[in-house]
Amino acid sequence: MYSKVLSGGIHGIESYLAQVEVDASRGMPGFDMVGLLGSEVREARERVRVALKNTDFPLPVKRITVNISPADIRKEGAAFDLAIAVGILVSTEVLSEEILADTLFIGELGLNGEVKPVKGVLPIMIMAKEKGIGCCILPEENALEGAVIEGIKVVGVKTLEETIHYLQLEKEHRDQFLPPTLLDGQLLFSQNRKEQEPDFEDIRGQEMVKRAAVIAAAGFHHLLITGEPGTGKTMIARRIPSILPPLTMEESLEVSKIYSVSGLLKPGCPLVTGRPFLHPHHTISSQALIGGGRIPRPGMLSLSHRGVLFLDEFPEFGRENIESLRQPLEDKEVQIARSYASITYPADVMIVAAMNPCPCGFYPDRNRCHCTENEIKRYRNRISGPIYDRMDLSVEAKALTIEALQKGMPGQSSSKMRKQVMRARAMQEERYRGTGFLFNADLRAGDIERFCPLEKEEEAYMENLFVALGLSARAYHRLLKTARTIADLEESEKIRKKHLSEAAAFRIWES
Repeated sequence: MYSKVLSGGIHGIESYLAQVEVDASRGMPGFDMVGLLGSEVREARERVRVALKNTDFPLPVKRITVNISPADIRKEGAAFDLAIAVGILVSTEVLSEEILADTLFIGELGLNGEVKPVKGVLPIMIMAKEKGIGCCILPEENALEGAVIEGIKVVGVKTLEETIHYLQLEKEHRDQFLPPTLLDGQLLFSQNRKEQEPDFEDIRGQEMVKRAAVIAAAGFHHLLITGEPGTGKTMIARRIPSILPPLTMEESLEVSKIYSVSGLLKPGCPLVTGRPFLHPHHTISSQALIGGGRIPRPGMLSLSHRGVLFLDEFPEFGRENIESLRQPLEDKEVQIARSYASITYPADVMIVAAMNPCPCGFYPDRNRCHCTENEIKRYRNRISGPIYDRMDLSVEAKALTIEALQKGMPGQSSSKMRKQVMRARAMQEERYRGTGFLFNADLRAGDIERFCPLEKEEEAYMENLFVALGLSARAYHRLLKTARTIADLEESEKIRKKHLSEAAAFRIWES
């Protein structure tokens, strides 16, 4: 007998509807699986066979063939196990074919029949809703994640035996046996369970760096902080999330999809409600930073999507890692090509980088710095010109005096700084309504003239800046976008000379 069961698979962070076709017929006993399958999917043959046996439904003496379509997409992971088992039970007439209508099955099977959680449930549920599927049967541990998507019935199961019993019941009695999992996604999102963050109030001095942080947060601009060791570069960077605008529901779903396919959603928290803040060690590999691997997975760059990726000791990351950021910083996505597929991961991140001025960290104080000119040059050259060009803001953290540390007034609190950011964010939200842009940093070169218009006096000033600073076309556009954010912070609809001047001041670094 032939049966067809709906399931879902992951391709990058997107999903696709998979059809698990099972045929049980007379002939030489066997169990074959086809459909461009990865090793984990091929191993499902043994997992399903033993799980059925231990659930008192051993495989019949028949020739069983399983095909997972579409055959042109490589299948990875163990999420098809439950669908294969259900398909076999329908093909051998243990279950009725009627139970397959409008139902999608996802789950990995243990040898004892346990239904184990899988990665990527959230994007599969989004796809299922788009396809009009009415019910999804998932592992119990994934049920909350699936219930985030409203308008679709989610049933969490613990074992294969429980699943079979549920499917054998009449429809009107199923909800009494296994009640659907319910979750108010909007309520969960609004509660925002983010942990308490460090506050800018703890930092004394460094007003220029704080100002740069506010501008970066308001427009989602990249920020480079230089300065000798102990001046507070890392402290400031770690406090930037406390002044960022909160995620919207749409952004939260985008980020949660990435964490779902990576298996990083926390138990009981099926949504990422706060902007990510990741700070990898400088020994990180290129694949871990950008993404990739034999079976491609999102890297820390994509895991920071809509949030902050903090690169402390920036020059120590190695030239290959630093240069690999070039294209993602422009395209806001990472493309990974394999012989069987090309996968795209989103990477719309704010890069915050911190570095010392020289290997020892004390240049230009020659009383403490003993680096040679060549050593300083080699150290700085680890950051290439194109990478510098992509940093919207560059600021120096000056060494603090003992008076500032002992008697200085507490810094401005994160809550006050965040109010400034939110006012600028409100202006951007109104300006870019219906355009797909969220922040000033999102603007493309072709949109600059429309959203960052200059009057004659400001145009002449920009011409002088372009020549005096030797700006590239990219740097020119980034300077305008930064000036647009500074104007927004002052609630000014027009970009003035003072806004351009401040933006230019944050693009100057020692060569």
